[in-house]
Amino acid sequence: MTQLTNMQVRDIEALVHPYTPQHRIREIGPLVVEKGHGVWITDSQGKEYIEGLSGLWCAGLGFSDEEMIEAGIEQLRKLPYYHLFGAKGYEPAIELAESLKEIAPIPISKVLFASSGSEANDTQIKLAWYYNNARGKPDKKKIISRVKAYHGVTVMTASLTGLPNNHIDFDLPVARVVHTDCPQYYRFGLEGETEAEFVARLAASLQALIEREGPETIAAFIAEPVMGAGGVIVPPDAYFAAIQPILAAHDILCISDEVICGFGRTGNWFGCETMGYTPHTISVAKQMTASYAPLSAVLLPQFMVDALDSQSAKIGTFGHGYTYGGHPLGCALGVKAIEIYKKRDVVGRVRAMAPLFAERIRRLEEHPLVGNGRSKGLIGGIELVADKATKKPFDPKLGVGGQVNAFLQNRGAILRAMGDTLGLCPPMIISEAELNELFDRLEGALNDGEDWVRRQGLRG
Repeated sequence: MTQLTNMQVRDIEALVHPYTPQHRIREIGPLVVEKGHGVWITDSQGKEYIEGLSGLWCAGLGFSDEEMIEAGIEQLRKLPYYHLFGAKGYEPAIELAESLKEIAPIPISKVLFASSGSEANDTQIKLAWYYNNARGKPDKKKIISRVKAYHGVTVMTASLTGLPNNHIDFDLPVARVVHTDCPQYYRFGLEGETEAEFVARLAASLQALIEREGPETIAAFIAEPVMGAGGVIVPPDAYFAAIQPILAAHDILCISDEVICGFGRTGNWFGCETMGYTPHTISVAKQMTASYAPLSAVLLPQFMVDALDSQSAKIGTFGHGYTYGGHPLGCALGVKAIEIYKKRDVVGRVRAMAPLFAERIRRLEEHPLVGNGRSKGLIGGIELVADKATKKPFDPKLGVGGQVNAFLQNRGAILRAMGDTLGLCPPMIISEAELNELFDRLEGALNDGEDWVRRQGLRG
């Protein structure tokens, strides 16, 4: 058993750690983080780590950016909290909404703030229902998500999430949610099937699902441009072009969940631009404030704002909102983050670093543990397999991905294991030298993992 420090013991006694095997927390021992600077964090024992996942896909500007800190301090001194209920407003919320409208890839009429990505996506579903009620289609309420999608952890968004551990014993998914195929060619393409044939099959499957459920019952389709927590799944380039006409033909809203992909991560301001599709509404969070404070938003087109207005006139008010939605601190930091992304040309920086990032991932595919690598911009993943030739996965109960991730943490770098896929999503400010150092440490951890697999007799 790990010898725990006093701080680790206090942590275990006080906290429930999300997405952690609770029964093993004392054995694992928590990593107690004390400070961060740039792409580095330091634990309570003084050890430094490269933060290769930007925390949780979100610290795009890294840690301790002085401009962000000063913007936060200034806002806290001026107006530390207020709300937007009852026709109240303040400059940071107004300015951030205007900034979001300016950079959005589609025409946006208004912005509705929330606190987290889960709240934003939950709001999206409520608004889709509200919109269809407003236009006299009360049966048009089902939402199509995808296997391996991740859209949050509220009752509704966890239902949209297409991962079994988010459903088991939470009594989810709820009604009105259906899942279509995961667009991962490497794992779900049939033997002998080309990528084009795979896309055509998924489009036909979506069409069949819509016909089976009844298009008059389906309100919206929600998608991440690049699927994050499901394993960093990059759809084939032709995927969205194939499915979007099907949605349009059946009057189904397209919601782009840009919580991870927004604000430069994929080499454009928004992931839908990178992946070549045009949504009706957009959810944003995480890198909107570079995660210096919690904040999310739903970007709404004029036709949905019209529905809010008409229903408000009918009902007497718009009965939705969050206490901290549009918090002045978060909004001020969002304004500053977008300003920094522009003046430092973070989108251009991601594009410049993307070829090196992709090449280092490609090189990892040569490792005996790695079956597949994929990336887009500065987000990527490597999938570990028991047999490269057959793509045979390890038994999930063996926890090979988690073991390799532990080896990596010992080597001073932090990623995230999603089953046997390791996700990479470094702060967008990472230097070439730091990026190479991250991959060098990852290669070392993979070597450790291969040795461990052989010692365990998991490979001949």
